[in-house]
Amino acid sequence: MKDQLSQKFAALADPTRRAMILRLFKGEASVSEIAEPFLEQMSLPAVTKHLQVLERAGLVVKTQDTQRRICSLNLEGLKEANEFMEQYRFMWEQSLDRLDSYLKSANAKKQSSTRSPTNGRKKQSK
Repeated sequence: MKDQLSQKFAALADPTRRAMILRLFKGEASVSEIAEPFLEQMSLPAVTKHLQVLERAGLVVKTQDTQRRICSLNLEGLKEANEFMEQYRFMWEQSLDRLDSYLKSANAKKQSSTRSPTNGRKKQSK
């Protein structure tokens, strides 16, 4: 069995499940309300399977309300995935900042090498 974090990322890898998560950011919803936009593409049992994947990954919580199953986001589950990604965000930002500095420096060198040292005009090609 996969660890919980791997299950979260596997669940979020599917665009249908990401759309379901986005719907639940607006607030809790019944299974049929979540299924509605997908019913032209898939059956209700397929939607239910997607929700089960999200539930097993700890991203969605289902509760019973009389005759409806209500789904809501488990923000703690999303927090765990976000914390993992935040570890790498700082590293990537530093790498991209260094790349930006290098490209600006290389571009400045290229522009200065094409200018004539006497009058600042570009050299004419022969």
